Amino acid sequence: MRMKYLRILPVIPAVSFLFILFNRCASRCSDEIVSVSQAAHTNNALRKTLKVVTRDKEDLLVRYWQKGSKNHIDSTLVSQNKTVHYPVLNYLKPSAQYEYEIVVRSGNCESVSETHTFTSDDLPLGLEDLFLMDKSDTTLQPEKFRNGYILMSRRDLPGIVSIVDAKGKIVWYYQANETGFKVAHFTKNATVLSILAPPSYPTSYGNEILELSLTGDTLFHLKKGEKGFDKTIHHEILWNDSNQLVTLTLEKRVFDLSSVGGQKKDTVAGDGILVLDHNGNKVWSWSVFDEMNPLNDPNILRDKSDWLHANSLCIDKDGNYVVSFYLSGQIWKINSKTGKIIWKMGRGGDFKFPEGDEFYESHDVHFTPQNEMILFENGTNKQQSRVWLYALDETNRKANLKLKIALPPYLYNARMGSAYQVDSTFLVCSSQARSVVLTNEKGDILWHLRLGFIPYRAEFIDSAAFFHQSR
Repeated sequence: MRMKYLRILPVIPAVSFLFILFNRCASRCSDEIVSVSQAAHTNNALRKTLKVVTRDKEDLLVRYWQKGSKNHIDSTLVSQNKTVHYPVLNYLKPSAQYEYEIVVRSGNCESVSETHTFTSDDLPLGLEDLFLMDKSDTTLQPEKFRNGYILMSRRDLPGIVSIVDAKGKIVWYYQANETGFKVAHFTKNATVLSILAPPSYPTSYGNEILELSLTGDTLFHLKKGEKGFDKTIHHEILWNDSNQLVTLTLEKRVFDLSSVGGQKKDTVAGDGILVLDHNGNKVWSWSVFDEMNPLNDPNILRDKSDWLHANSLCIDKDGNYVVSFYLSGQIWKINSKTGKIIWKMGRGGDFKFPEGDEFYESHDVHFTPQNEMILFENGTNKQQSRVWLYALDETNRKANLKLKIALPPYLYNARMGSAYQVDSTFLVCSSQARSVVLTNEKGDILWHLRLGFIPYRAEFIDSAAFFHQSR
């Protein structure tokens, strides 16, 4: 008997200690929180920001769930060492009832408030109507796609950048009433980086750079004329591995085109590359005119107002730039330090293609995780758009076609467009058809989302990337 008594004796003070600690934590939470209110209204119905004031500097977060679904709890980021906290409740469903509790952490102590309730806002009128699910065969869709998200943006007013799930439902959006989102990109840090401009700027050209967190914070904002941002930019914006912004620029230069039937002082509009540091200061720039003379182009008089027309830029594994040019039907690799052209791929370029494997025009050229080049081919020569996947032999300048997907006639897209590989399927944006589809390697349509606007591209976001640093 004595041995049994001695074995359970140490448990009694441990249980008592935890009970006392829990009670102290619970009472401390109610004593520590001075006030809870809703912060200033935002233009996002799927987000709610609270203002929580604590008596002392504390670490604080909010756990929240849709009423009746406490088995699916979400939580805000931790607000650290503050007395005034602004936790953001993100990814809400519209017009839904929610419950939440405030959690205060102090050392090893975590105390929880009473349960509060609220009803989320309605989506703005017409916003949900911009996305209409036309077809979805979930039995043939890879799990990665079903769990993933899609980023799209609207260039018209009001400008809207939105993220939808595989059911076509909006899970995040941001609206700009006076500017359109010319292009938007989801970064590796789970932020949205975009080019904006008012309607006075054409198509994909812009005068403003904006980076947003998924909680709605402005992380970077710069307008043309500020710091190193000295030119109109267009079509592409991204961060490189050195935390520098890389974008395409509009370059204009005066040439004597009288020898080919033009004026002695004729303006040719071309393209360039601009690199800014994380503060917006110019680090590096490049112009197509430094590497090519427009007088050598027999079509320069016809194309001088938009010569070559660069429409996408990506960074290769070696850190150099790969730029696609729509009018010349070429893709260039450009040394990111010297600006010298390493190779040209496409019509009249350096790469050899087996007959029938050449692309005609291209948009959204980038590399897959397997380092294969994927592009959306507009296909104006055949009035049929296609998706191409190449394995490049840069040493021998050979392009080996790994896959070619011909899109159906109703998805023909002469301008814009994109394609992203999702396991063995491909997310394809046919901009002028106002459609985003998921297709398999045979070209069968497994998923079709119709849009009430013309998107420049539709970018796939893996669920792991979407939730990285966002919760």
